[in-house]
Amino acid sequence: MVSGDVQIRPALPAEYAALGELTVRSYLDGGFLLGGLDDPYTPKLRDVAHRAANALVLVAVDGERLLGGVTLAFPGSPLVELGGPGEAEIRMLAVDPAAHGRGVGSALAAACVERSRAEPGIKRIVLSSQTTMRAAHRVYARLGFERTPAMDWRPLPAVELWAFGLDL
Repeated sequence: MVSGDVQIRPALPAEYAALGELTVRSYLDGGFLLGGLDDPYTPKLRDVAHRAANALVLVAVDGERLLGGVTLAFPGSPLVELGGPGEAEIRMLAVDPAAHGRGVGSALAAACVERSRAEPGIKRIVLSSQTTMRAAHRVYARLGFERTPAMDWRPLPAVELWAFGLDL
């Protein structure tokens, strides 16, 4: 349950820079950027304009306050890393650390599932998550995602990503 007056909607270009910084802060505070701000993933997290040009970027807002965001990539998008034909992929889900516990991550993930169900030809939704992202794993499990160990992978030797999938 999302507390407060939280709305999920597509990101506006005026929000891209703030969402990029929120995403970096969320990953950094969670300990998910192994190299800190110098981590090679940091510029990708910040580049919301690139994400929005190649996928659907959703934000959670409470009034004018940005609470979080997520990227939903469909087949053919250069942002797809794990998905195959007929699969949408959730990427870069992030919640402002000050908004933790409000259900924002759950609402963003649920919106991705809803959007994927509405997209013609999409039969499954997949995602990758660091093994240490336990709160996110609980969110995915509540939404019906199941671990898909055969799709686990390592973008770097020190980074193990677990795969999850949900048949729609």
